[in-house]
Amino acid sequence: MTSRERASLEIDGIVQGVGFRPFVYRLALRFGLSGWVRNTGKGVQIEAEGEGEDLLAFSHALRDEAPPLAVIGSVKFEKIAPAGGEGFVIMDSAKAGKGGEISPDCDVCDDCLAEMFDPNNRRYLYPFINCTNCGPRYSIITGIPYDRPATTMAGFAMCDDCLAEYHDPLNRRFHAQPNACPVCGPRLSLVDRDGTPVAGDPLGQALAALCAGRVVAVKGVGGYHLAVDACNEAAVSLLRRRKKRDEKPFAMLAADLDSVRRHVRCSDLEGRLLAGVERPIVLMRKLPQTPIAQLVAPGNGWFGFMLPGNPLQHLLARSFGGPLVMTSGNLSDEPIAYRDDEALRMLSGIADMFLTNDREIHTRTDDSVIRLYRGEPLFLRRSRGYVPRALALPDEQASVLALGAELKATLCLSRGAKGVLSQHIGDLKNAATMASLEESAGHLQRLLEITPEVVAHDLHPDYLSTVYGQGLGLPCVAVQHHHAHMASCMAENGLDGDVIGVILDGTGYGSDGTIWGGEFLVGGYGGFERRGHLAQLRMPGGDAAVKEPYRMALSALYRLHEDQLFRQPLTVCEQVQESDRPLFLKMLEKGINAPLTSSCGRLFDAVSALLGVRHRISYEGQAAIELEALAETGSADEPYPYLVTGEAGEVLDFAPAVVAICTDLAAGRSRADIARAFHRTVAAGIVDVCGRIRTTTGLDRVVLSGGVFQNRLLTEDVADRLAAADFLVYCHRLVPPNDGGLALGQAVIAGRLFGCRGK
Repeated sequence: MTSRERASLEIDGIVQGVGFRPFVYRLALRFGLSGWVRNTGKGVQIEAEGEGEDLLAFSHALRDEAPPLAVIGSVKFEKIAPAGGEGFVIMDSAKAGKGGEISPDCDVCDDCLAEMFDPNNRRYLYPFINCTNCGPRYSIITGIPYDRPATTMAGFAMCDDCLAEYHDPLNRRFHAQPNACPVCGPRLSLVDRDGTPVAGDPLGQALAALCAGRVVAVKGVGGYHLAVDACNEAAVSLLRRRKKRDEKPFAMLAADLDSVRRHVRCSDLEGRLLAGVERPIVLMRKLPQTPIAQLVAPGNGWFGFMLPGNPLQHLLARSFGGPLVMTSGNLSDEPIAYRDDEALRMLSGIADMFLTNDREIHTRTDDSVIRLYRGEPLFLRRSRGYVPRALALPDEQASVLALGAELKATLCLSRGAKGVLSQHIGDLKNAATMASLEESAGHLQRLLEITPEVVAHDLHPDYLSTVYGQGLGLPCVAVQHHHAHMASCMAENGLDGDVIGVILDGTGYGSDGTIWGGEFLVGGYGGFERRGHLAQLRMPGGDAAVKEPYRMALSALYRLHEDQLFRQPLTVCEQVQESDRPLFLKMLEKGINAPLTSSCGRLFDAVSALLGVRHRISYEGQAAIELEALAETGSADEPYPYLVTGEAGEVLDFAPAVVAICTDLAAGRSRADIARAFHRTVAAGIVDVCGRIRTTTGLDRVVLSGGVFQNRLLTEDVADRLAAADFLVYCHRLVPPNDGGLALGQAVIAGRLFGCRGK
């Protein structure tokens, strides 16, 4: 008598390139099973035969003991007829079905690190060490199934030792596609800005250059970084001048958590985020005394740190000792450089030397950025380490290619009940970034085998992504910007039905043709109604008002004083020369080159300029970021007054708050306290309007989205006040609240509109 049974198992998720097949092989040996395992285009397929109880234990262990980098989606288990046979084998990959998931790039595992720093190991100090539990994945994959010929390692023939590891199912490097060693794998090189090789050990010479205050471009897993000594004020200043990046904070690399904690307040959760395999940049509050150069993050109470995310960064950080600036290797408004010739061309005016290698990067991926909000991680940029992990959608839907908006562009591909957001691409203001978006769209479609049925794009007719989407020959859905924000937050929280959407950002093309940005929406994926907004201000000079916040401050004052604007005893009025004031007043009076906006971002700009924090900016959001930093040092229990008016919809008007701010400035109240009181005022007004909308609709679920909700101080106050008023509050966790998460909302809106037709 025997109870032998056979089962077929199909597993999807991130199960390729993470050591899953050798894991299955070892499990099968442990439970005495015969059969086989292989990769497919969709995931992993297994046939296993043995005693019934062993087969059941095997199926449970597949989930419970999966490799560290594996993310199991679904497991389809089906009993089939026994076939007999002995032994368990790993078969060659087969293409079966569509839609597999690819592992993101990952940090070096502890086993590889131990080998890399072991003088007796053949991979001692080798900067490309990896195994099935770690290393590059998404950035080197050219196609599926994930086998070595479909990666940028295809041109490196393995030596006998590496081949033996690669073919041994009991070895940690069994079918590790990037497997290599100093004999057969990629190699470091150092060149100067002209591309001429530099004599000597590349790593040692690069370290010497960094110690001497020079700028070194370092090729990483997803692109080039620019590195300098973070404690050398002159070196940081040099990098700023050459990169033409006046004040935007630089990220830094530190060797370990102990090193990070010498410079910032790092909580346990922040430490876990830093040390995770994804290796994001984490924003943490500065310590009062730190040797880091002030120019690393001027006017900012936070530092962005990351821990080494690849073997070369481990070698650099440990050998250098102190923190290194490690910022994206690009020119202003352009994507990170990732091809060697491109990096030399783009960065030769910035870097003195290039620490590079001969392993090609197929897909550029910039660093991810996270900060904590209410004790939970909040993405400011979701990219390397997290992409292309799939996100669960609320329901099955049509396959959509969603193209995001103009700033912080990402795209989203959906199929069934899953959506895949691309890596951070950048601001679509030039041909280079637009080309990167097109490349990413094509690569993800090929890699995930998704053929979109519909394209979703922003409502704005002039965005480069809109023009691109309309030229693809597919049905197009134009999605209003703030509706997409609301849907994005709903989707990642698994919500359906109608909600109240509080959407606060800088700029979005409204359904009425004006510039929106402080919106109270009611609706769901199928549509929305604008139930309220912030009182409109004119943007004198149009786009110039974004770069020069003093213009927004004068616009807010004009609503109060009209032609007496420049008679007010405020320093912000001095930003306009006497001779230009009549023209400025006429611009505001007649609306000439002064479009109306309900933008909350522009309101923060206005108050920042009123307080003298920032009259002009050198990077997006700077005025609001520095206003938040100032507010964090102040105290205020009570908000300023505000008005809620309107019959067709609630209009939240902060003009009374502007009057009170001017009064407090004249009375000598602390600017920090004023800034804190302003934050409280905006939070109080938001909750007031939500309460009025609940009264007329009965809705008590509120989603918070838009770039303004990157402001930790405001977001926590709004969420706490809403919760105290018995609202159910939903915020972003899996995607950024800024435009980097917008494509997810577009994808769900368009997918619902077209129904579930996906193959």
